[in-house]
Amino acid sequence: MRNLVYYISLSIDGFIAGPNDEVDFYPGSDEYMRWMKTDYPDALPTHMRRHFGIDNAPNRNFDTIVMGRRTYDPALKLGITSPYAHLRQYVFSRTLEPQDPTVTIVKGDVVETVRALKREESALDIYLAGGGELAGQLLDEIDRLVVKLYPVVAGTGRTAFGSRFSPTSFNLDNVQTFPGGNAVLHYSRVR
Repeated sequence: MRNLVYYISLSIDGFIAGPNDEVDFYPGSDEYMRWMKTDYPDALPTHMRRHFGIDNAPNRNFDTIVMGRRTYDPALKLGITSPYAHLRQYVFSRTLEPQDPTVTIVKGDVVETVRALKREESALDIYLAGGGELAGQLLDEIDRLVVKLYPVVAGTGRTAFGSRFSPTSFNLDNVQTFPGGNAVLHYSRVR
């Protein structure tokens, strides 16, 4: 069985985005950006991979992405209907109609869909891109966390796991730090 990995950006005070879904306040050093392009090129949207000159980089971690409507919407606003064309894409939404044949819109059970994806045979994992409400619904299914901690306080915004109180334990497996204050924390689920 493969893992569901929540690979997420987080402010020091625990927000994944501002109150209006802003993410442009996250700072990053050149070394940190190099790490993202080298270690997690598959987690970058396809148009960003092209921009960074890594559009042919092999998928190292993921072959599938799951996301909520709020995570998918910014791409749609830019006219991008397949933001992760290098991955199999699943968007959970009760109201969105299909925009692209390479993106599967799931209106049904979130947990059952992810469990079915986890049972598939693959050497690569499933990337949970967000948002926080979806991550909260899938908390029991998350096997690993890759938390990209940014040296900034947002003050308010979107939380990483929605608003449900549900204490869940993870082991801290590794911490990487970068010039400028970025850190990446790797956690695995306590089972």
